[in-house]
Amino acid sequence: MLDIRFIRENADLVKEGARKKHIEVDIDRLLTVDDQRRKLLHESENLKAEKNAASQEIAKLKGDEKGQAIVRMKGVTEKIKDLEARLTEVVDEFNALMLRVPNPPDEEVPEGDDDRDNVEIRRGGILPEFDFEPRDHVELGELLDIIDIPRGVKLAGSRSYILKSEGVLLEYAVLMYALETMVKLGFTPMIVPHLVKDIAMIGTAYFPGGEEQAYTCERDSLYLIGTAEVPVTSYHYDEILDEKDLPLHYCGISPCYRREAGTYGKDTKGLYRIHQFQKVEQVIVCAADPKISAEKHEFITNNSENLVKALELPYRVVLVCGGDLGQPQKRKYDIECWMPSRGNYGETHSSSKFYDFQARRLKLRYRDSEGNVQFCHTLNNTFVATPRILISILECNQQKDGSVVIPEALRKFMGGIEVIEPKK
Repeated sequence: MLDIRFIRENADLVKEGARKKHIEVDIDRLLTVDDQRRKLLHESENLKAEKNAASQEIAKLKGDEKGQAIVRMKGVTEKIKDLEARLTEVVDEFNALMLRVPNPPDEEVPEGDDDRDNVEIRRGGILPEFDFEPRDHVELGELLDIIDIPRGVKLAGSRSYILKSEGVLLEYAVLMYALETMVKLGFTPMIVPHLVKDIAMIGTAYFPGGEEQAYTCERDSLYLIGTAEVPVTSYHYDEILDEKDLPLHYCGISPCYRREAGTYGKDTKGLYRIHQFQKVEQVIVCAADPKISAEKHEFITNNSENLVKALELPYRVVLVCGGDLGQPQKRKYDIECWMPSRGNYGETHSSSKFYDFQARRLKLRYRDSEGNVQFCHTLNNTFVATPRILISILECNQQKDGSVVIPEALRKFMGGIEVIEPKK
């Protein structure tokens, strides 16, 4: 959420940001409603002050004069009730509009409609070369007997799967390597709730707008998280931190659940776009300093880039364009790993900075060295998400006989297994 004063003073900038992000929001209507809100609030406060002052005077009056004064105050009371009823309606509309206003992106964010317009920043690793016809990860998974999609679909419907045997070990090897690395980097690991209240979804800007992507437990008014970002960033909801304790580096590990609404017919084969997966997520809470935010953004992006290097995967880093940028982000990088079956790079990591956009919604503040209370800045990054990363690991490391060589960095977490051999 933006500060309404910022919107008033920078309406054209906010409109331009919405245009660049391809997000529809009526800023002129918001400003009109804001004027109404402030006018009604001013009138209501003046009448309340008048009533309070009159109440003190009435206590000194007697007889008819007192009775007439009481009648006048009843009229003022009715006016106050009417104003407050109108104010409630206006404030509801104001709040709804405010939650729809996007964060203006950095100037460097490129124009574009979708992920096809993202701009490549750099590449790393060497693309694999095969002297045989390579298999995709579904074929490999069946040959190695580590992935069972038909039975997953039978039990849970489309975009479902079952990992088995060394597939399970490989997934947890990736997660454990990521978790160990995060701890070495000074991040505090956290196991967080998978079900959260709407305050966390609204606070991190997944609601409103992302309701169709979330699984809802209506009976309990709870939502399954699509990323640990939601509960980890909300960890200090409605708190005032001390600047000396910033920045905070958190690492959440959790299952994630997404309905993938609106993706019918897209990426239907395999493990690329599924309903359930696991992530290790970096979250940073820091002081309200754009320079610090920029440094931390590069830091968390480099962390994930180093993980991909350690897994010996070819990758590229892209700067996300306006049309592919979400409502809350100022700037976002994606890391994409090479997936031979797609003949292209596929997104495996996203790294975002928000300034105080999420913190305002979460009432996440800190007291600076001069005693002033300010909203924090927040950032997050997918340190690793699986099983999507397994697509690249399996396909890039396959051998002619269908076996798959395990990246050296993961072997200690797999009980020393160096190669997954075919079972069929």
